[in-house]
Amino acid sequence: QMQLVESGGGLVEAGGSLTLSCAASGRTFSLYSWGWFRQAPGKEREFVAHIEWNRRTFYADSVKGRFTISRDNAKNTVYLQMNSLKPEDAAVYYCARHSGSGSVYVEPQYDVWGQGTQVTVSS
Repeated sequence: QMQLVESGGGLVEAGGSLTLSCAASGRTFSLYSWGWFRQAPGKEREFVAHIEWNRRTFYADSVKGRFTISRDNAKNTVYLQMNSLKPEDAAVYYCARHSGSGSVYVEPQYDVWGQGTQVTVSS
């Protein structure tokens, strides 16, 4: 079973930047599409970004223009570059493997999840 390990979270001032990484075990990383979700306290987990096997990307409106998802197949890693961070971006961020069918925007279509990394944004 593939395992995902997120890293790169931390405390940043509003307007600052962070880059999250998600390292995947196994040999089939390049065959899959990947997503990032986040969950703030008291809120449901929400879609942030997605990258296809062909590097086509999708973003939530709330992060479009500020966040960039990318992948390095040689390193089995997917990244989330976050710029111009706002206090409302504070959450636990999760990466996940897309199952290969269905919407890229909803959780049930993702079948492997990491444990998450905390992002805190001070105002």
